[in-house]
Amino acid sequence: LKADSVLVKKSDRKMYLIKNGRVIRAYTISLGSNPLGHKQQQGDQRTPEGIYILQHRNPQSKYYKSILMSYPNEQDRRQAEARGVDPGGNLAIHGLPVRTKEEEWDYIERDWTDGCIAVTNDEMEEIWYLVDDGTLIEILP
Repeated sequence: LKADSVLVKKSDRKMYLIKNGRVIRAYTISLGSNPLGHKQQQGDQRTPEGIYILQHRNPQSKYYKSILMSYPNEQDRRQAEARGVDPGGNLAIHGLPVRTKEEEWDYIERDWTDGCIAVTNDEMEEIWYLVDDGTLIEILP
């Protein structure tokens, strides 16, 4: 049973996999370490808000598996260009850092990414199989 869309509610720290309008999985997530507001530029530690596509898988990521989002989109690029800044990029749903000495619980229920959406490695393994490339992800404040 594959998800046909993904919904993220940043303020609730929740991500939902959806099939035919019904939630099939729910996860508690970690966000960028400066989570309020839409990503404005590289290095602002924010997770973007809006509609993107999950477009590329990386099984060899520096985090336990990653699925890249289509951020920045054309609107993100235009807004960053108007401000004279780099919009950033390379944002994904991913698991925990591969080469870490910390325990999994060190990451749970805290925002620690550079703007990505993070879950536990077991959750990422499940998401990896339930979400295909090309799936829409909507990220709400």
